[in-house]
Amino acid sequence: MKEIIIATKNKGKTKEFQQMFAKRGYQVLTLLDFPELEDVEETGTTFEENAILKAETISKQLGKIVISDDSGLVVDALNGRPGVYSARYAGEDKNDEANNNKVLEELSDVPDDKRTARFYCALAIAVPGQQTETFSGTVEGRILHERQGTNGFGYDPIFFSLDENRAMAELSSEEKNAISHRGKALKQLDEQFDSLFEKESKL
Repeated sequence: MKEIIIATKNKGKTKEFQQMFAKRGYQVLTLLDFPELEDVEETGTTFEENAILKAETISKQLGKIVISDDSGLVVDALNGRPGVYSARYAGEDKNDEANNNKVLEELSDVPDDKRTARFYCALAIAVPGQQTETFSGTVEGRILHERQGTNGFGYDPIFFSLDENRAMAELSSEEKNAISHRGKALKQLDEQFDSLFEKESKL
């Protein structure tokens, strides 16, 4: 069985990829299967740069197909912040509570019509011997004045989804996956899978 490596240690994230690739006869592995690999430092200034950096680095090390994603929150009133620093916006310890508090504090005097924001995901696929391809997905919304809901993680409690007319943290896992930025990027990959992996399938 052919293998695809997902550059993550997040088991929940991996399930989305497993569902798509299993039907095509690929076994999905993650970084948990390669404990000897060192973490790739994300030094890019965009989501795409970070996703490509991680996918290509690990693909070269293992000689296998690697998919990596980088995602985060983009707030217009904050000039695109937290952006690529979303996970560690309030500090290197990557504390969701502190990150949410910082965004709410920075937007404390900003009115509703200026609180527009989006979740963004860049997906990079590195295939040995081929040019790395990227896909992206977004969820449009605005930042709430206070937390709503108890589901999800990250910035979900303060992000109001325009698609669902609810906070992301008020959605079930199934509802969130149906509209998520990562889900939309995965859909693009799914639609172009056959042409993307045509050369690799002949190896």
